[in-house]
Amino acid sequence: MATTKRKAVTDERPNKKVKPTDASEKQAKATKPTKPAKPQAEVSSERKAVPKSVLQQEDRAFPRGGGSVLTPIEQKQIKVQAERDVLFEQQTGKPTADENGDGELFDEGASAAAKKKQKRKKAGDEDVKQVSTLKVQGLSYKNLSIGSVLLGYVTAVTSRDVELALANNLSGYVPITAVSENLNARIERLLETDGQAEEEDDDEDIDMKDLFYAGQWLRATVTATTSAPTESSGTSKRHIELSVDPRKVNGGLDSSSVVQNSLIQASVRSVEDHGLVMELGLSSPKLSGFISKKDLGTAYELEDVEEGQVMLCLVTGKGSNGNVLNLSPGAVPRSAIAEGKQAPAVSEAPTVEGFQPGTAVDVLVTDNSPAGVAGKVMGMLDVTADLAHCGAGLSGDDINKKYKVGSKVRGRIIWALPQDDGSRRVGVSLLDHVLTMPAPPSKLPSNASAKLKAQSTSLQQHHPLSSIVEDAKVIHVTPNRGLYMQLSFSRTKEPAKAFAHISQISDDRIDTLTSSIGKYKVDSTHSARIIAYSPIDNLYRVALKPSILEQQFLRIEDLKVGENVKGKVERLILGAKGVTGVLVKLSDGVTGLVPEIHLSDTHLEHPERKFKEGFPVKARVLSVDLEKRHVRLTLKKSLVNDDSSASIWKEYASLKPGMEGKGTVVNILQAGAAVQFFGNVRAWLPVAEMSETFIERPEKHLRLGQTVNVRILSVDPEAQQMKVSCKDPAEFDAALEEAWESTAGGQTVSGRVTEKSPESVTVELPSGLKGTIRVGHLSDSATADPEKALKKVHIEKTLAELVVLHRLERSRHVLLTRKSSMVKEAKAGDLITSFADAVVGKKVHGFVRNVTPEGVYTEFAGGIVGLLPKSQLVPEMLGQAAFGLVKDQSINVWVSNVDATRERISLSMREPAPSIEENKEHVPAALEIVNPADPTVRSLVDLSLGRITKARVTGIKASQINVRLADKIQGRVDVSEAFDSWDGIRNKKAPIQKFKANDIIDVKILGVHDARNHRFLPITHRQSGVPVFELSAKKSRIQNRDESGLTMDSIKQGSQHIAFVNNHGDRCVWVNLSPNVRGRVALMDLSDDAGQLQNLEKNFPIGCALEVTVKSVDAANNKLDLIAKVRSSAEELTLETISPGMILAGRITRVNERSVTVQLSDNLGAPVPLVEIGDDYDDLKLAQYNKNDIVRVGIIDVDAPNKRLYLTLRPSKMLSSSLPVKDPQVTSYSQLKPGQLVRGFVKYVAEKGVYVSLGAKIDALVRISDLSDQYIKDWKSIVEVDQLVQGRLLSVDADAKHALLSLKASHVDENFKPPVTMTDLTPGMIVTGKVRKVEDFGAFIDIDNTQPRLSGLCHRSEVAAKRVEDVRNLYSAGDVVKAKVLAVDVEARKISLGLKASYFANGEDDVEMEDNEDDYSGVEVDGIALRDESEDEDVDMDIDGGIELEDVEDAESGEDASESDEEMDEDEPKPTGGLKTNGFDWNGGNGAATAAEAASDSEADAAPKKRKRNKPEIKVDMTGDLDKYGSRSVSDFERQLLGQPNDSGLWIQYMAFQLELSEVQRAREIAERALRTIHIRELDEKANVWIAWMNLEVEYGDEERVEDVFKQACQVQDPLEMHQKLASIYIDSGKHDKADAVFEKIVGNKAFRASQDVWVNYASFLMDSLKSPDKARSLLDRALQSISLPNEQRSLTSRFAALEFKAANGNAERGRTMFEALLSEWPKWSSGWDTFVDLERSRLSHATTAEAKSDAKEKVRALHERIASQKMKKRRARFVFKRWMQFEEEEGTAKTAERVKALEKAYEEAQQAMDGE
Repeated sequence: MATTKRKAVTDERPNKKVKPTDASEKQAKATKPTKPAKPQAEVSSERKAVPKSVLQQEDRAFPRGGGSVLTPIEQKQIKVQAERDVLFEQQTGKPTADENGDGELFDEGASAAAKKKQKRKKAGDEDVKQVSTLKVQGLSYKNLSIGSVLLGYVTAVTSRDVELALANNLSGYVPITAVSENLNARIERLLETDGQAEEEDDDEDIDMKDLFYAGQWLRATVTATTSAPTESSGTSKRHIELSVDPRKVNGGLDSSSVVQNSLIQASVRSVEDHGLVMELGLSSPKLSGFISKKDLGTAYELEDVEEGQVMLCLVTGKGSNGNVLNLSPGAVPRSAIAEGKQAPAVSEAPTVEGFQPGTAVDVLVTDNSPAGVAGKVMGMLDVTADLAHCGAGLSGDDINKKYKVGSKVRGRIIWALPQDDGSRRVGVSLLDHVLTMPAPPSKLPSNASAKLKAQSTSLQQHHPLSSIVEDAKVIHVTPNRGLYMQLSFSRTKEPAKAFAHISQISDDRIDTLTSSIGKYKVDSTHSARIIAYSPIDNLYRVALKPSILEQQFLRIEDLKVGENVKGKVERLILGAKGVTGVLVKLSDGVTGLVPEIHLSDTHLEHPERKFKEGFPVKARVLSVDLEKRHVRLTLKKSLVNDDSSASIWKEYASLKPGMEGKGTVVNILQAGAAVQFFGNVRAWLPVAEMSETFIERPEKHLRLGQTVNVRILSVDPEAQQMKVSCKDPAEFDAALEEAWESTAGGQTVSGRVTEKSPESVTVELPSGLKGTIRVGHLSDSATADPEKALKKVHIEKTLAELVVLHRLERSRHVLLTRKSSMVKEAKAGDLITSFADAVVGKKVHGFVRNVTPEGVYTEFAGGIVGLLPKSQLVPEMLGQAAFGLVKDQSINVWVSNVDATRERISLSMREPAPSIEENKEHVPAALEIVNPADPTVRSLVDLSLGRITKARVTGIKASQINVRLADKIQGRVDVSEAFDSWDGIRNKKAPIQKFKANDIIDVKILGVHDARNHRFLPITHRQSGVPVFELSAKKSRIQNRDESGLTMDSIKQGSQHIAFVNNHGDRCVWVNLSPNVRGRVALMDLSDDAGQLQNLEKNFPIGCALEVTVKSVDAANNKLDLIAKVRSSAEELTLETISPGMILAGRITRVNERSVTVQLSDNLGAPVPLVEIGDDYDDLKLAQYNKNDIVRVGIIDVDAPNKRLYLTLRPSKMLSSSLPVKDPQVTSYSQLKPGQLVRGFVKYVAEKGVYVSLGAKIDALVRISDLSDQYIKDWKSIVEVDQLVQGRLLSVDADAKHALLSLKASHVDENFKPPVTMTDLTPGMIVTGKVRKVEDFGAFIDIDNTQPRLSGLCHRSEVAAKRVEDVRNLYSAGDVVKAKVLAVDVEARKISLGLKASYFANGEDDVEMEDNEDDYSGVEVDGIALRDESEDEDVDMDIDGGIELEDVEDAESGEDASESDEEMDEDEPKPTGGLKTNGFDWNGGNGAATAAEAASDSEADAAPKKRKRNKPEIKVDMTGDLDKYGSRSVSDFERQLLGQPNDSGLWIQYMAFQLELSEVQRAREIAERALRTIHIRELDEKANVWIAWMNLEVEYGDEERVEDVFKQACQVQDPLEMHQKLASIYIDSGKHDKADAVFEKIVGNKAFRASQDVWVNYASFLMDSLKSPDKARSLLDRALQSISLPNEQRSLTSRFAALEFKAANGNAERGRTMFEALLSEWPKWSSGWDTFVDLERSRLSHATTAEAKSDAKEKVRALHERIASQKMKKRRARFVFKRWMQFEEEEGTAKTAERVKALEKAYEEAQQAMDGE
């Protein structure tokens, strides 16, 4: 049996330890099923069975070398167990029981039989324990990943997001866009309606507080996790973004996975009368949910539920057809709430995918440990419950007894985390409140059970955060996690449970805790501070650290407005004007801003001198903004040292008039100043209240930031408005205050005159108040002289019968009037003093307040103002200036209308007609009518709804017929109620003109007309004694008794109706289909005739009839769109239905300097470019086009695939083809011809030239060289977009759709001659040119007026009649010459020229053509051989057709050779060509002979004699120069490439040589040739060429060329390498945006992003080049998701941390934090420690100050010390101490070096002692 066991474990652990390689490590990690857990001693100090070692199954052995067969983890387990046993014996005095089988490890004397018996006894248990390998771990931020599904509890709702509490004290946020698809659709509709007309009703706004409530349970999925450092503390602030969209949180379940009693999240699709239709977001779109009205319960009201609202619902069943799920909000059925039943659990499920968070399940316990409980659900799904959610830690119960292995417990899934292998880790909670998931107390029904109410109440946070609990009792200890505590409060009977994390217990580091001894043992009490509360855990989070207990403020919420605080200056905030504020640190994580105006009571010129970093200050809190997390402080001593609580005004509700306090002036205006207090309290200080003396300019009296003492004059808490005064309150005592409050407009008083001025009279009232009478108010007469009126008033004279108009609050004066008309009305009580006094038809007296062009504003008492419109003035006043009125003039008017809603009064100077109320005495019973048109009608009662009667026509308007039913009883017949059919309307433009005045017509009463809202009401809605009846004259209503009426609900899309124009709008025509149904017809839907649309008032007058078709109808929002035009094709305008040549009507929607945008239909429109607006570009007037104008447009072309439309507005196309056209229309390239003179507008200025628009879709390119005849350095300055230019076409390629244009003045000139080409040159032609280069053998001449530029060679034999040895003596570069064309070889592209004077003498052609003329017939134009007298030379033309520089150098080098080969046989045949390699001629000797012949003037038979006389010259071997100087010509490169064809460096040098000569295209050709030539196996050499080619295109090419070369390179080379090289090229060239795009493409490729280098390179680029450290840091989360292996994740994280040290924009502190996190998880990661040390040491070289250098040394030293304190092998120890010693010798002192030696010696002694034991 033992043998079998040894065999079973030999594969897992070999007998001999072999150091694994990297590959073996990866393979071993891949084969391991689970990661080994930490040693049990680190998890709990409770006694627990140690896993059995292999030694229990084997005989004792003596391993080689004295080593141990125990693994390191087994050794650690034995050591921990021994420590536990000793500790147990010390506490109890009893030996430990050998119940775990540990004795087998030490008891050598135990019998073998006893061992076997014990093994049998434990065999079953051991097997069970070996099966259960599930690690219990709670939810944490580290193990969260995108896609994790969690159960959440709503704790806060804002306007933008919802805060969800998650398990284990985590919290996340749900933005408004991640709620549901239906809600997103509502948001989009709201955004679309923002720009629509005011008359259209918008959708109801979305309020998140209506969709969610605090205490709601929801299922959420993680969409993003971010971690950013906080500004103050530098610690990371973690943010979890969630989504509650059912499509995401339900996991894409199918219908079979949703079973009864499971929970599913659903959003409201629609609200019906009987319940809610829910969207489930499942994979099957047919499956939906339904919540009946009765199942909603008290948590929701059906009428308050909105579309898109999300609920977590219980599945109670399925409908009969299986497509509808019956749902109930919450986790417990409505019937079980009152009975207090347990939440139902899922008992059956086809797959484990149906077990989502929120679902209640029965868990079979398979294992328990101090960390928690592990179990299985239905035998398929592994679940765990950590200590907090199994309840053992909270109650202190023994987890082994509470959850026995094999027992079943009820739990609820609270999280599910996806794993790399596709599985899920699932966590459950066994807590009672999670099982019940109670709603908040306000949402519970009244019949809820007491237990449910208690659980709901317990989840509410009863105790404030940051409060301190003195006697917090420890009830459970988790050694490596923390303490579970019990909090007792005096306010509540039930104690609360809390948890203190091990990091929050002490300011000193604590590695482990024990429950029986020590300061934090069970039942010990401590002072604790509440720092958080988790409703899902139902657990408070507390801190025991003295630093937190002593901290004054933990959160911004702890600050109180008006409270005095102490802090230290953190930093100064600098702005354009210097210091704009100071940041004060109040505590860790809490800072406040002191604005500039609150730095001091006096203005500080140099605040930086007073406030330095770290300077302690005393401040007072001005305001706290919790939503923005802002705190404002003041350092003003006048505010800080004021201990009076009454002077701290922070709420309007607590303020009353008369209170005094201090405020700060924050704004100064001409009328006053704004004064700020505490919180959001502000007040207005009028200029009259600033001082008792007159103040001309407030800014001279006050300054910004000044502290003022004020007194409240008035305060309105609801409107949050307050008025204050700086005046001394003693001058306005209580008696005057009472008199002031009792004074009101309309009162009659008397006053004693105390002061007179030309403008007013000041009087003193008997109450002591002061009053003012303006001169215009001394009498009613408008023509009275003010001076005469003033003369009648004397000082100390008492004026009786004065009327109070209103009070002047600013100056505390009373405005009075002495107008007799107003005094009379005041006495009679008829004076208007309030809005309620205005009665329609009442005659009133007032005075002129203001005169405007629209009318006259008339004022009455009490400040009441009415408008007298211009239309209501008497006619004789209209022609006078200001209507003949002056301010304060008396005026008599009648009230014509009163708008109670807006409190507006309309007045009239025209006396209204007597109303029925005035003639009541003539009308018996106020119901009888006089002179009815229908004799059968005797009273108003007879005029009932539906009554058919007669009426007399009194007037005919455009859209209605005014009729009279009887005297004083009016009615109207809308034009839509006058005709039954379209054929019955004879005059379509004026339908109701057939009716005549005084006609008696039959009508039917429909209701009462409401003129204000343009509708009619039932008879019961009569609003006055004289109603206006809405009538109908339709025969169908009168004869057939038709009662049907057209309403918005009855209108269907596509139906046809008769409509009548009611009004004209800018973009539409409003029409009436019935008196209360109104719609609109867009201009484009009104007619196809643009002429008609251009004059709507004439062609579609008000009242005209239209046949319309309903386009769309929205009854809910009262919107109706109609179509009135009839198309021949009956089709809507689309890209498919229109064709070129059509002329259509369009509406201008936009006009700018570049184009006119025309709309043809709702979904069709296009801009008209400048070239298509007119026929004469000089006369274009865009100002003649205005928005909403109707124009005729022509269709030029339709590009359906690209959805583009080309339009024209040219008059010659729209009006008449006979109109003059200066600039013809260009629609295709075939219309253009070379040499043609055209005009156009600059469309785009590019790097290589200018694009000119010649037509709507025709562009021409103007190269830089063709812009001007002169050289212009800044050529872009001479052109601008939309500039009109004239140019001549140089070339046109209709097939390629390419045209070249020249703007040169020489080309645009009418006498322009087309450039000469090679084919135009003929022998004998005389040309002019310029000498470009001169050699001894001849001159190279650029011929004038050639395109491309042509160059020819004039050999020295053709320079003069006599022999010329060196042409350089006669000509130099730049000389202008006249030459004769001697020969032209078009195929070889060679031109020979002559400069002999005899060629030009008197025009006689006496040139003697020699036989051998063709032998030196000129220069090769395109790189063919150039022959001279020495040898054949190859001279290449440049891009413009000239001679290349390097080829001239070739000719120069070859010229020194002998003029002829003397030894050459005369009869030897002359070769016509030979082997050539890219410009290098391998045929030698032929040119020399021909040159010699050309140079000779003797006869042919004398030639041999000459050769005999010439001595042979020594040929110089120039090949040695290649080694000395390198390749300097094309020939040199070609020679070298013949010997080294696979050398990429040589090819790249060849490309660079061509680029130096501006031969970009030749360089490209060389690159292509190199890739063809280099052997296929030389991949690295080819890669170098590809990289060089990409470099070339990035520098000289365009994006298209770069992309083309890059794609080719990726096909034949390593794609990742090519991507990275391209990014490097872009970075080197400064094109960082393109490099960023390449990196994004790399990390977006699945094949690339698994590489660490990809992410590190991208991050380095973002850090160093883009200066975007935040974006670089965010890459780490994405990278870790792409790299799955833990070792690689660890390595990648360390490399990102290293970037923080190395990058200029990095944060070294952040890098340390990352390394600390890695090393805490992998403490034995030696390479990680070494990297950390190297990075810290690297900071020494960058330290600029002694302080910084000392700090860096200390950090390195501390790291070395931490490494040395670890357990390590001898070899590792030697390496560690050696590096430490090197560091101390270089950077430290002798003392520190000695300390290292001592530590090393101590380590060696300890090792020797251990080896001895």
